[in-house]
This record gives sequence, C-alpha cells and structure tokens, in this order.
Amino acid sequence: MQIISFSTQGIAPEQRFDHWREVRAKSLFGVTLDLPPGRRRSFHGLFSVRAVGGAFASELRASAYVVQRSEDDIARVAGNSLCISHQIKGPGMLSLPGDRGDHVSNDNMLIGHSDLPYSAIPDTEDDFHCRMLRIPFSDDLTLGQSARGMFTARLPDSSRFLRPIRALFDALTSGGDRLADPARDVIHVGRLAMAARGQLAAGMPEVRAALRSGFLRAALQIMEREMRRPDLTPAMVAAALGISRRQLYVLFEASDASFARVLGSLRIAEARRLLLERPDLSVTQTAFACGFDSLATFYRIFGNTYGVTPTELRLMEQGRHPPATAPSAAA
Repeated sequence: MQIISFSTQGIAPEQRFDHWREVRAKSLFGVTLDLPPGRRRSFHGLFSVRAVGGAFASELRASAYVVQRSEDDIARVAGNSLCISHQIKGPGMLSLPGDRGDHVSNDNMLIGHSDLPYSAIPDTEDDFHCRMLRIPFSDDLTLGQSARGMFTARLPDSSRFLRPIRALFDALTSGGDRLADPARDVIHVGRLAMAARGQLAAGMPEVRAALRSGFLRAALQIMEREMRRPDLTPAMVAAALGISRRQLYVLFEASDASFARVLGSLRIAEARRLLLERPDLSVTQTAFACGFDSLATFYRIFGNTYGVTPTELRLMEQGRHPPATAPSAAA
C-alpha cells in the first residue's frame, strides 16, 4: 500500500530545497539537511514510502546533500526501529559520535538503530539513490535481546549474512506483492540484520530459519534471472550461492516444493506471458525461449497448470473459440 509519494517537480526552483528540508526531512524523517546556497536552485528529489509486512519500505532519489540525525532530531522524531538500507548510488563518508565512521560505496548495505546519531557527507555532487527498510522493534524481532548501541554501520562484503539479507531486502522493497508472507519475511530479514551486527547469536534456531528463508529467496532470484537457460541445474544455483547441492535441496524441501517443480512453474508463467504479449512468436519458439528443452514437457506442464493448450489460451484471449481438437506440439 502506497503511503507517501513526493516529488519536487511541481515546486518553484528557489523553494525546492527549503521545502524538502523543512517540510519533508525535518518533520517527517527527523533529519537535518544542508546544501550550499549556490546549489539549491538546481536541487531535485523524489521519494516514496509504503507499508509492507508491518515494516516501511522507502526509496529516495535526490541531489546530493549532507544529512545529519542529531540528538535533537531523535528527540523530535523518534522511530525505535531497525533500519536496513541499500546505498544504490552515492558514495560518501558516514560519521558517528566519538570520531568513528566508515566510507560507504555504491551498492553497500547498512544496518543500524534509527534513534542513534550519525552524519553522512557525500563524496561528489552527483545524485544519489537509496532504498531503506524500517522495521519497528518488537520482542518477536529482537528475541529478548537489546539493540542499544547499534549505530549505523556498513555490512562487509565478506559477511555470511549479506546474500540472504540482500535477497529478502530486495524482495520486500521492490514491491513485495509476490511474497507469500511479507510479515514473516520482514521478521527474517530483521533477525538476520541483528545477527550480522552481533545482536543475535548465529546458532539460534530462529536465526537459522531466517538464513534458510534468505538463501531460498536468493536461489529464486537466480532461477528467475537464469530460467531461460535450458542447462540450469541445482548444482549451478548452489555454486552461485556458495552452498552445497544438498543444502539447496533442503531449502526447497522446507518450502514443500522441489527445485524442478519451482523452475518449471517459473518457466511456464513466463511462457504464458510471452504467449499473450508476443503473438509474433510461435508456441515452439515460446517454449524454447523460456528454457524448455522438450515440447512434450512444455505441453504437459502448461496443460496441468492452466487447463488448456498454449494455442487455446491465445484464442481465448482473442475472444475466439478454440478448435475442437488440440493442436500438435509443432503448432
């Protein structure tokens, strides 16, 4: 559900940054912004926030500026949330109290408590782009552990938690409409984030369950991206994830589905899309374009899934009656 969407496009150039800073950033998100006066007329920004599984997913694109969350900001707008963010574009320096900090590069993931101070200074004047998932703290999330002192920090590329966190984060912040249980996935990604920061023990059953959920989502991402390859195998997906083939099978067993069945479902759904959107492709071309190496297998899965043949589906969508007999596999 869309909660907030805002753009500076309809605001006079001389008023854009002030409106963004005072009305949006300060009152809504509890941060203080700064931008040299000479760059304010060219400022532009776009952001959206929506609810997903009890959390809030936001996306922000804007001109580069300095952002700070001070003690006064926190007192004015407290969040008491776990924040997981993806700095898609816009490197810079993250500064923390006590002369601590770290450099943030493009594509880095960051994790922290919403109500701890920080400041971020961009490296360049180029636009930046980031996504964030804000998860309110609860006993179910923290499992009785404290998140105090969890200042925002970059998640190292070497972290064992990076791949499963990133997979769940991407699924939740990119729409989340296809997720069977967004609330469960929010809890899982939150527990993984806390484990990655040492707030939860990696051996806890709840953290292990979250790891399985995250790696399964990562496996599905690979399969969705590579399903058009007829030679895609469990071994290839397992190798890409850095796990064994047996571990991959366990992931799918826990979801009450097999690798082959899930891959077939992905391919047949893509075939249905192409059949309706690409009338220039024959049924045979469609089957092979989706990774099937057997027309018999394609027709069998398609019929079991949709109850009609590919040609019949096309005719029905065109408002025409299907033929009395099913077409051959070479149609």
